[in-house]
Amino acid sequence: MSQLFSPFRVGELELANRIAIAPMCQYSAVDGRAGDWHTIHLGQLLLSGAGLLIVEATAVEPIGRITPQDLGLWDDECACALSRVLDSVRRYSPMPVGIQLAHAGRKASSQAPWDGGAQLAPADGGWECVAPSALPHADAEMPPAALDIAGMRRIRDAFVAAALRAVRLGLDLIELHAAHGYLLHQFLSPLANRRDDVYGGSLDNRMRFVLEVFDAVREAIPGRVPVGVRLSATDWVDGGWDCAQSVALCAELQRRGCAYAHVSSGGISPQQRIALGPGYQVGFAEQIRRAVAMPVIAVGLIDDAAQAESIVAEGRADLVALARGMLYDPRWPWHAAARLGAQVVAPRQYWRCQPASHKGLFGTIRVGQR
Repeated sequence: MSQLFSPFRVGELELANRIAIAPMCQYSAVDGRAGDWHTIHLGQLLLSGAGLLIVEATAVEPIGRITPQDLGLWDDECACALSRVLDSVRRYSPMPVGIQLAHAGRKASSQAPWDGGAQLAPADGGWECVAPSALPHADAEMPPAALDIAGMRRIRDAFVAAALRAVRLGLDLIELHAAHGYLLHQFLSPLANRRDDVYGGSLDNRMRFVLEVFDAVREAIPGRVPVGVRLSATDWVDGGWDCAQSVALCAELQRRGCAYAHVSSGGISPQQRIALGPGYQVGFAEQIRRAVAMPVIAVGLIDDAAQAESIVAEGRADLVALARGMLYDPRWPWHAAARLGAQVVAPRQYWRCQPASHKGLFGTIRVGQR
C-alpha cells in the first residue's frame, strides 16, 4: 500500500493523503481582495486530489504585503471577497483548505516578480517598510523603520484578527509564515535582527516575537483548527539562521501546541548560496522530524511520485508539499496515484477520463463534505 496515499491527521483535521499544495503567491488581488483569478486558480487545485490546500501568503495588514497586488485578510472587505471565492469552489471538493498568514516586513513594497521584483518607492505606489532593525534586505534598498514595542503589538494583534476572520470563513487550518525572509523570519535571523532589547541577541530573544505571535493566535482560535508554522531551516549564509536553531524553535513551538512544521529554507539575504537539486530541503525536514514529535512537511523540488513516496515511507517527513510542480501539472496527485497503485478523490464529472489501465484510480467524491 502506498504510504503517500495513506490518511493522516494534523491535529483534529483528517487528510485523505500526505500531499499538500503549498502556498503560492499570485500577486493578483486588488486592495487585498481576492477575485476571479483566485476562483480559477483555487478551483483547479481543489480538483487535484491532494490531501490539503494552503492558500497563498495573505497579508495581515496593508504594509505587510510583498506587492500592492498581494492577497489580504486585514479587514472584513477582504474577508467578504475571499468568502465569495471559497464558497464558489469548495462545494465541488472535500479537500481541507488552510491559509498562510504573513507579513513581509522589510521585503514589502515590491514589484511583482514578472515586473522585476524591485522595491517600490512611495512615489511609485510603494510605502515605508518595517522590520526588527533598520537594515535593508539589499544594499540598494531603502532601510526599513525599526519596529518599536507598540508596532510589534499591532502586528501581533493583526495576525490574531486575520486568524479569527479565517476561522469565520470556515478555513480548516492556519499557517504562520516565518520563512523566506519575511517579518517573522527577520526576527529569527541574526542577519536581519540586530536589536539590543529582549527581542534581539540570544536565540531565546530572537525567537520571542515568533512565539508571542503563535501563542496569541493559538489562544484566540478554536482548538479544532490546527495552527502550524512555515520556517526557513537555514539562511544559506554563514552566521545566519541554521538548522540547529530551527530545531530549537520547533521544540518550543511543539511545547506550545503547534500542529506541524512546514520546512523550507532561504530568503533572508541576497548573499544566500542555495544548493539546488531534487528534494534539496528534505534533509532539513528530516533533521527536525527526528527532534520533535509534531508532524513535519517537506517541500522543495519534490516532483516525482516515487521520490515523494520514499520521503514519506522512509519517515523523512510526514507529508510532502508541492508548489510549482502542482502549477505545471494540476493533476499531479492523479498521476502519482496511478503510478503507485493508489486511489485518489476526483470529481465525478471527470471519471470518464480514467484510463482503462488504471481502473479503480478514482475514489468517490463527497460533494460539500468538509
